[in-house]
Amino acid sequence: MSAEDRLQELGLTLPEVPSPVATYVSFKRVGDIVYLSGQGPKRADGTYPTGKVGTDVTIEEAYGHARQTGLGLLAAMKKAAGSLDKVEVVKLLGMVNGAPDFADQPKVINGCSDLFVAVLGENGRHARSAVGMGSLPNNMTVEIEAIVRVLP
Repeated sequence: MSAEDRLQELGLTLPEVPSPVATYVSFKRVGDIVYLSGQGPKRADGTYPTGKVGTDVTIEEAYGHARQTGLGLLAAMKKAAGSLDKVEVVKLLGMVNGAPDFADQPKVINGCSDLFVAVLGENGRHARSAVGMGSLPNNMTVEIEAIVRVLP
């Protein structure tokens, strides 16, 4: 089953690849490696969920935000490679805008990791870091960047 079929089966649609808000590009391809710029959980209306995970936002809500961010990253992967069936996720860096004592960053970033495996199968499994941040742009709850390999 193709990645596109899996997306459809899950009832998911990829958003448009977001335009950069500063001096950078959405992705940079170097040979068969693609570096995806960090993205947040952008809603259809262009806004982002905000607040500190652990005080303003629950782990479950933030998991959903990481999943939404993953959809944006999948859209960028597809644009970079031409097809989601031609990508293998190598590494994720998941950043969580957490309360000072929040320590469940991995549970939040699983929203993105679980999505990648559901859509890409074994090619969605990856190395990962999940870290807490004192703040993130626009006070959004999560930001995730990725490195992927384009398969021959």
